[in-house]
Amino acid sequence: MYSILPGLVSLLFIGYGAYVLNSRGVSRISLTFFLVCVTTFFWQAAWAVLFQVRDPDLALTIARLGYLPILFLPTTLYHFITELTGDRAEKPLVHGSYALAGVLMALIATTDLVIKGMHPYFFGYYPQAGWLHPVHLVQTGVVVTRGLYLLYRRQQVALSTEKARLRYCLVSILIYFAAAVDYLCNYGVALYPPGVIFIAASLGLIAQAMVRHNLLADPIATAASIAHEVRTPLATIRSQSRVLARSLPELIAGYKSSEAPGLNAEQLAYLGEIAKHIETEVSRSNFIVDMLLASARAGSLQRDGFAVHTIKRCIDEALACYPFTDRERDLVSVSIRDDFRFYGSDTLLVYVLYNLLKNALHALKVAGRGTVLIECHGSATANQNLMVVTDTGHGIAADVLPHVFDPFYTTRHSGGGTGMGLAFCHKVITAFGGTIGCESQQGSFTRFTVGFPVNLPSVSAGQAVADHYPVPHQAK
Repeated sequence: MYSILPGLVSLLFIGYGAYVLNSRGVSRISLTFFLVCVTTFFWQAAWAVLFQVRDPDLALTIARLGYLPILFLPTTLYHFITELTGDRAEKPLVHGSYALAGVLMALIATTDLVIKGMHPYFFGYYPQAGWLHPVHLVQTGVVVTRGLYLLYRRQQVALSTEKARLRYCLVSILIYFAAAVDYLCNYGVALYPPGVIFIAASLGLIAQAMVRHNLLADPIATAASIAHEVRTPLATIRSQSRVLARSLPELIAGYKSSEAPGLNAEQLAYLGEIAKHIETEVSRSNFIVDMLLASARAGSLQRDGFAVHTIKRCIDEALACYPFTDRERDLVSVSIRDDFRFYGSDTLLVYVLYNLLKNALHALKVAGRGTVLIECHGSATANQNLMVVTDTGHGIAADVLPHVFDPFYTTRHSGGGTGMGLAFCHKVITAFGGTIGCESQQGSFTRFTVGFPVNLPSVSAGQAVADHYPVPHQAK
């Protein structure tokens, strides 16, 4: 009787984990979620068998085997949260936690330091804590608390759609963590372990989050899919605007000559420019589509297409294609001391420059003043060539600065920011073998420094620096 509930929950977890992996596709997030489901399955399945055993020696063997997934379970939860929040800085801690779980696993298999025997309770045998068992308790508390903090921090700054998903996940992990009450049984408290109820409730909440809010969805991939579909109506609008541009001058001239009442000179002048305004907005929309598609492609960068390019060509292309408004272009200046070469994708570097320009011009707009300077030169102190983008706008607050490259981190909650632009830049430059950093003083300036390796891969005799490269989509 006591085995029924853990047995059912174990089957639910492995079944739902397999369903998510199959229906959502294989990704870092879905794989780590499946890992949580697998470890939970083995934990609950082992306990379902354990509660049926009446031989203490066999019960101890089953308990040792069942404790192996329990040792790794807190870390898999933590790992899942780091992937869900996209926090790259947590990777060393995740690896360290896995390593500690591996050490405890070896000790369980060879010593009595973690499990020293069995408690004979009314519902069956249960493992008795050894003197190193508290190490596992401390590890569990630390990594799960850290994971909860990451979720809380991310949902505080997330966009509204992602915020709902993260809140569901935060609550479900809190409920799951309540299953730690089962550890009381390891220390002689004779109660039927109630943790199975909490993890079942947690699974139900996660399932609800996936159904209602698409918990494991990749927002950038989804946005890119939508953006791709937007291209067709944009092309239609552009085509119609060009027809309008050809027809309107004659129509307006005929209206003026007829001296018909109704439209004044100002209205007619605006009508004459309307096709140009539509063309500008279509170009701007296509620019946004390009950015979204580039961000999605950066998730699986293929280095096969990398080649050697010159930095000046990329800067010239970015400035030629960027959809500046009003007098924005006059605010941007370029100083190329060294036209160095880099190994990577010229197209992706243009998109990196787009992102840096977009942020810089936004900072100038908020401050109501300032300029943007793009510099290229070698570094006197490091084996790198540098591209530096500096704006003298409003700057970045000290508490925001450490998170500027975090995916989905944005402070523009009402300004349309996605929090993916600088994360995209970081991913691209890292793929080039380079570095990107940011320094800023609020109210004064912001400077992004992009470093490229000086030593380039060997180039075959027939291969030269690319003189021509694919131009990012920009309607002419």
